[in-house]
This record gives sequence, C-alpha cells and structure tokens, in this order.
Amino acid sequence: MVKVIYEDNHLLVVEKPVNILSQGDNTNDNDMVNLLKKYLKEKYNKPGNVFVGLVHRLDRPVGGCMVFAKTSKAASRLSEQVRNKSFKKTYRAVIHGNMNKKSDNLLDYLYKNKKTNMVSVVSKNTKEAKDARLSYETLDSKKGFSLVQIDLQTGRPHQIRVQFASRKHPLFGDQRYGQHLNKVGQQIALWSYKIEIQHPTTKEKLEFVCDVPNEYPWNIFNV
Repeated sequence: MVKVIYEDNHLLVVEKPVNILSQGDNTNDNDMVNLLKKYLKEKYNKPGNVFVGLVHRLDRPVGGCMVFAKTSKAASRLSEQVRNKSFKKTYRAVIHGNMNKKSDNLLDYLYKNKKTNMVSVVSKNTKEAKDARLSYETLDSKKGFSLVQIDLQTGRPHQIRVQFASRKHPLFGDQRYGQHLNKVGQQIALWSYKIEIQHPTTKEKLEFVCDVPNEYPWNIFNV
C-alpha cells in the first residue's frame, strides 16, 4: 500500500517505495501511476478510468516524495512549474568519502548514450551535451561515508549519481556508476526528501517532506 502524504481534489502526494517504476514500461512491473489509479478507484468507488497525471519522475531504485495531479488542469499547471523551475526538489544521498568542500555548486555537461543508457560528463562543446546543475550541503560524515542534501536545479537523467561519481564520490549502492566500491545487491542511497510547489489552483506555497528510511546506511548519521 502506498503511503499518502497529502491529498485534495487536485493533488496526490505520496512516498514512492524503492524499486517501483514511476510509470509503466515494457516490463509490465508495478508502477506508481497504476498503483495510484487503483488506490483512487477503490477509495472513491469510481467506475471506469481514473485520471492520475505524472508531472515528474524518480528513477526506479529511488524512493521518497512524489507529486501527482488528479486533474488535467492541475497536471498542466504543475508541469509548467517543472519547466520554469519553481517546482523545487531536494534530495538526500549517502556518498563514499568526503567532498572537498562542505557545500558547493556543481556544474557539468552530461551526455546520455541511448544504447547503453549510461550518462557521462563531457565537454561543453560535445554534441547533445546538456548542462547539469545542483548545489549540495554535507550534513554529516561518518564511517567513510557522507550524508549530503542536494538542491537539484536541472533534472537530467542520472544527474546526481553521475555528478558525484565523476568526482570520485559515488553514491552508496550505485551499481551503475560506482560498481568498483559497491556490492551487488546493495540498495542505492538516494532519496527524494522534499518537494516545494505552488498549489495549482489556490496558488498557496506547499512543502512536503519524506524522511529517509531508518535503515543502513541512512541510520549511521546523526541528522
């Protein structure tokens, strides 16, 4: 059962479990859109189709806060906030080692290889390269790991994972960009911690927080 954080006539804010797709693909595995359609159908005893608008995504292994729209009007207004960067996403991650600076802004140019689904840091002039920006703050460091809070300014594929891995500080459990440090089967320690939006109809500023799981490696930090 999906944990609902907030719900009204326009919005549905939930905690996405790890290893669940944001939207269905050709694997036919469970995905958030269909799980929430089922939830709304059962809760309100609705016949026929139920609308659930996907306005942003989380990678399959990533859990935490996610906002969905319950009407097409809300979906288009939230999508506009994503486009104009007023839809603010804050993540938490556990990385190997310590960054050189306790807090910093990271700017890179990323290229996604569509055949391998791998993203790499490239020079600014590379064809199809896209700028990737984030800022981070180190909240705590312990036992060879650091807990960082990340303000994501661009939403490129695998952005957080690649930007930290390229600086030799891959995320805990990341099999794709930190396989030399992580063990097979470890869960990636990346979490959608906070989302700030403007309500699509009332224009009220809203903030939603999902605490990180109370399990290793999250629970080694005093935060």
